[in-house]
Amino acid sequence: MAKILIVEDEKAISDLIRFNLELVGHECTQVFDGSAGLQEAVKPKYDLVILDVMLPDHSGFDIIEYLEDVPVIFVTARSQSQDRIKGLRLGADDYITKPFDIIELVERVKAVLRRTRADVKSFEFDGIRVEFDNRRVYKDGQEIFLKPREFDLLQVLINNRNLALSREKLLKLVWEFDYEGDTRTVDVHIQRLRQKLSISDRIKTVYKIGYRFEI
Repeated sequence: MAKILIVEDEKAISDLIRFNLELVGHECTQVFDGSAGLQEAVKPKYDLVILDVMLPDHSGFDIIEYLEDVPVIFVTARSQSQDRIKGLRLGADDYITKPFDIIELVERVKAVLRRTRADVKSFEFDGIRVEFDNRRVYKDGQEIFLKPREFDLLQVLINNRNLALSREKLLKLVWEFDYEGDTRTVDVHIQRLRQKLSISDRIKTVYKIGYRFEI
């Protein structure tokens, strides 16, 4: 996947970001102050920098002015609109305020990488090959036909592999709306994926939460 630099002085937050990004396959490096962040971020080996604004030594706003050809996502407690506008004008690709939903951060990382680099075009496991560009799925070389929402759901599960996703979160990511109450449509589509691809052992039910794709 991608090589990501995390510049965040709060170790608990940095560890949370690293843990979840590594779960979905990214390689992460952590630094905890502005000086180390500036020294590391200018190295031409990262696909993305996740950058706090309020850092010891140098602010994130200072650091981004030295960066070229690397996308940046600000993750910061500074939530005022003028700070967001400043961050985006300085060249940030996204601006996320604390506290944040870790699944949303993972999705935004995916979106930025999709825009700025040739991201992964396929994914393989257990004799199954998922081709994202042409939206086709093969099992042992034979094509398995998925309906559009089934493919969307499978792609979201793969992109967020090893993370527990609530039914409500899946509705938002796959069906693109918030929905309170009856979430049975998620269960129906999960069951179809399990049956069509024979992956019941991969899509785990997380008690009282939702589902997790384990790989």
